[in-house]
Parts: sequence; structure tokens; C-alpha cells
Amino acid sequence: MAIIKPFRGFRPPQNVVEKVASRPYDVLNSAEARAEADGNEYSLYHIIKPEIDFEPGFDEHNEKVYEKAAENFAKFKKNGWLLQDATENYYVYAQTMNGRTQYGLVVCASVDDYMEGRIKKHELTRRDKEEDRMKHVRVNNANIEPVFFAYPHNNRIDAIVTEIVKGVPEYDFIAPDGFGHHFWIIDNPETIKKITEIFAHIPALYIADGHHRSAAAALVGDEKRRLNPNHQGDEEYNYFMAVCFPDNQLSIIDYNRVVKDLNGLTDDELLEKLSENFDIEPKGQEIYRPNKLHNFSLYLSGIWYSLTAKAGTFDDNDPIGVLDVTISSNLILDELLGIKDLRSDKRIDFVGGIRGLGELKKRVDSGEMKVALALYPVSMKQLIDIADTGNIMPPKTTWFEPKLRSGLIVHELI
Repeated sequence: MAIIKPFRGFRPPQNVVEKVASRPYDVLNSAEARAEADGNEYSLYHIIKPEIDFEPGFDEHNEKVYEKAAENFAKFKKNGWLLQDATENYYVYAQTMNGRTQYGLVVCASVDDYMEGRIKKHELTRRDKEEDRMKHVRVNNANIEPVFFAYPHNNRIDAIVTEIVKGVPEYDFIAPDGFGHHFWIIDNPETIKKITEIFAHIPALYIADGHHRSAAAALVGDEKRRLNPNHQGDEEYNYFMAVCFPDNQLSIIDYNRVVKDLNGLTDDELLEKLSENFDIEPKGQEIYRPNKLHNFSLYLSGIWYSLTAKAGTFDDNDPIGVLDVTISSNLILDELLGIKDLRSDKRIDFVGGIRGLGELKKRVDSGEMKVALALYPVSMKQLIDIADTGNIMPPKTTWFEPKLRSGLIVHELI
């Protein structure tokens, strides 16, 4: 039973939406945000990365930075760069990448659903990152950026969305990264009611991307109701903003690894030890991409290798054990290269598949890294199986693309 509701979104006028819209706060650093927002007072980075309004190097966790976020949010509303819709609506937000479009519904999800496990997770969160976003939600009294959910696809929802997107979109533009962003308003009361009722029969929602933002939004909502002696249960803070995509429209791309050294091994010694658990096939200098589950790509000293895990090295009946990220973490990174903690070890770095396997080659050829490991991507079915069984994926397992564009809509908690 997924509880959702419509809401009165704050949105930019059409003539400034492309100037307001930005990448999510957590996919770029302060210097990159400062460069992207240079000369653009409309940029949402002034709210979600407000340290760009201070001198370079200023601590982004300083209280003054959070206060600046709230000041800038108030300025955006006052200047009419974010205007609130007159009625509670749902919205369709679609994204186009490489000629393929996925259609999501922008809704308010329930804090209760998160706290009681009907919004399901597949990653651990770090308390410091949660607290950072909680401060941001508190000071703005708003969800400035949506989180990215998946849900079991539903033919009735698909039919409603298909009808909506026949109309002229409110926003329709291509961002600097080449991805298309399209946005429609659902303001028909009967349609809104129908969507709410259908979702009430969907057993769960799944966090695809944005675990820290989801946790922060839900925890602040829970905090607000505990602090409100007149709490009724229908206040806006009982909900937080999410874009929900049907699972059959989403694909996860690979998330790869590069390592600085071979833990004292020579190239030949590493390959010999790998051969105990993997069938190894040299592929030469042409980039080799893993072609199926349990097949990996290794790049070492200018040569690509295919590694296929041998029978008995994994358990297909274990939702965690079957993952290639588990196999590679246990049998290569830990056992051979001595990397015990993917979250903290400074000898390893991670490269999203959107950058291509050429990025792995570049980082090894430059001498910065010694070896690269490419993985076959996780499937949505694997993600849902893990979330349904209450398991947690190893770190750096999933990479969703395209990312949601921030700034198309904001949800205020009052």
C-alpha cells in the first residue's frame, strides 16, 4: 500500500526554467558548481550548493552556508523565479537519453511509508550525509530536490501517463549534457484521484537513487510531527517529494573500479592467482566490455582480459552472493588486492559507466591507477529482490542515468 498525494509545487516560469535547472547536489563538487553557475543568478546551485556564494574553500558545512541556502530560496520566491501552483497537482517528468524516454510521476510520498519500510532501500546511508541534508531541509522548510523512486509497473498508470503526454509539455528542453527533460502538469481532479487510488494498491516503492535525501526528508518530517503538539497527520511535512518511475522503464548502468596498486604482486602473479577462481582470456588492446552476468573485464598494463567466474565461486540462490560486485569484492579486491572496505580505502576509486570504459583505460595508462575492473550492470530485478528480502547491496553497485534535473519543481513543507 503506497500512500501518495498531490501537492502545490513551486516551479520556475518557462522563460527561466533552463537557467534554474541544475544537476543534483551530489554529482558535482563545489568548484564544478561554481563554474556551472558562473554569471547565472537563476541557477539552483545558489540554493543546493550555496557555498558557491562564498570564497572558494569556505566550509560547505558552515552554518552560514545553510543560512545562505534559505536566504536564496526566499529570494527565488520573491523574485518570481519559483512560483507556487494554485492547486495540488501531480506532474509527469520524462527524460530522454540516447533516443529512449522514461516517464516518471512527481508525487509526495509518505513519511510513514518510509519509516515503516514500505519505501524500500538497497543501500546503507552515512549519518554525516543524512545530517547535512536534514539541515538543508530544515533551514528551507522544503524538499528542494526530488528523490528517484521505482515502482512495479502498472498498466493503468501507463495508460494515464500516455494520455497526459499527448498534450503540450510545460517544459521541454535539452540540458547541457545532451539529455532531454519534459514536464507536464496533471491538474484534473478525477485523474489525480485515480492515480492516488491506483498507488494505494501498489505494495511498495523502491529508492533507486537518493538514499540520503530520502532518509533526510523522512527524518525531518518525523521530527516535525514529534515537535508539533497539535499534530494532525495531514500536514505537508508528513510527505516528501519523489519522482516515481515504472521499473520496466529503468536500466542500471555499470559502476566500475580502478585500483592504485597490485598489493605487492607482479602482473603475472596477479593473473596466476586470478586463474584459481576465474577463466581468463586475453583480449588484446581493444576495449573489452563484460557481456553477461559473472563476466568481468580487467585492464592491466595495456591489455584487456575477460574474466569469467568459475562454477562454485558464487551462489545464484543468494540475492547478495549472486551479485558481480560481491564476487569481485570478495575474490579480487579483498582476497588479492587487500581492499577490505570499499567505503574508506584510499587505494580504490569508482567510475560510473556513463563515462565509458575508455575512462578506465585512461586512468590506468596515465599511471594514476595500476588496474581497472569493469562489471556487468545489476538488473532492476536484482535490486528489487535485494530490497524485498531486506538485504543491502555492497557500496557503489548501482548507477542510474540520466539523473533527475533539479529545479523543475520544489515541495514546501508548510
